[in-house]
Amino acid sequence: MHSYRATVRACFVGYAVQAVINNFLPLLFTTFMADYGLSLTRISLLVTFNFGVQLLVDVLAGLFADRIGYRRCMIAAHVFCAAGLAGLTFLPNLLPVPFWGILLSVTVYAVGGGLLEVLVSPIVEHCPGDDKAGAMSLLHSFYCWGTVAVVLLSTLFFSAFGTKNWRILALLWALLPAANAVVFTRVPIPASPNEAKGGRLGALFRCRLFPAVLLLMFCAGASEQAVSQWASAFTESALHVSKTTGDLLGTMMFSILMGAARLFYGRKSAKIPLRAFMLGSGLLCVGSYLLISLTRSPVPGLIGCALCGLAVGIFWPGTTSLAAGSIPGGGTAMFALMALFGDVGCASGPTFVGTLADRLGGLRSGVLAAVMFPALLLVGLLWFRRAEKKTRTDA
Repeated sequence: MHSYRATVRACFVGYAVQAVINNFLPLLFTTFMADYGLSLTRISLLVTFNFGVQLLVDVLAGLFADRIGYRRCMIAAHVFCAAGLAGLTFLPNLLPVPFWGILLSVTVYAVGGGLLEVLVSPIVEHCPGDDKAGAMSLLHSFYCWGTVAVVLLSTLFFSAFGTKNWRILALLWALLPAANAVVFTRVPIPASPNEAKGGRLGALFRCRLFPAVLLLMFCAGASEQAVSQWASAFTESALHVSKTTGDLLGTMMFSILMGAARLFYGRKSAKIPLRAFMLGSGLLCVGSYLLISLTRSPVPGLIGCALCGLAVGIFWPGTTSLAAGSIPGGGTAMFALMALFGDVGCASGPTFVGTLADRLGGLRSGVLAAVMFPALLLVGLLWFRRAEKKTRTDA
């Protein structure tokens, strides 16, 4: 517990916790509709509230996290996640309107999720070690593995014990953040650069590299979620395969290959330049979008969804590593703003696809239009490279 390796492992678990709070509740939507009579509008509001609260925390965390300290914030983040998941088991029946109990639980764990997103990356970045890009890629792979674990283990639980026992499963998932909160009371925590140096947002925005970083983060989130959020509906409605087949070979393979890409680069980062890997992934992402949107056959369409997961895997952790390596002393404020722009991209990508799908006549058209996101990411990489060269020349 006294090694920074234990700290990094606890951060890995922290990202798995975030996968739990983002992916467990959607598995219960049909159950909530049946048990509590919730409409689709209210179900959608739960999703919006979850990510909306996380966005708000992304903004605020940059203002207070350095003052409070990483340790206290990380313990609080896990406590909020555990409390929110546990609250799902009793608040809907305790309050006069069940929906408000669910919404309150979502709000509580969304606070924890927002804190995790802002703090986990800088803690890993500031831990002693040479291979920062590899560690960051491995870190973000645990969100993917967490997503796969939530879906598979929850499905097995429901198959064995029935969805009527979902409250027991919610409590079991709550044990994960509760246990990790205890771990964070004991592991060593690196100090934030801003705790000693007092970094300022103004200095970040005066850095010519930072606007390119924000564009990359936005496009990373949009490129990832524009396909992942619609993969299930796309494979069922546009490719005409069964829901089970579409979820397993489309949605699940997307997450597995996204995690595999992050795990691969985490292991091989010393041999593969990060910028080259991101550029190749960007080109592959453009190709996967075109394959998804232009094919009429199920097999190429499913392959396109899977390849998209492989392509987008490096975008988020890679951008984080680029920023951390090129903008020293950015501190928590930098990571908070990157998380904010990434989350805005996560919300914008699926909305863009859905809106254009309604107007242009189908999800194929929406995904085809959304190819602009990975294309813009390629532009952002070139912009970052030019700004980096100019910064070195001026220095």
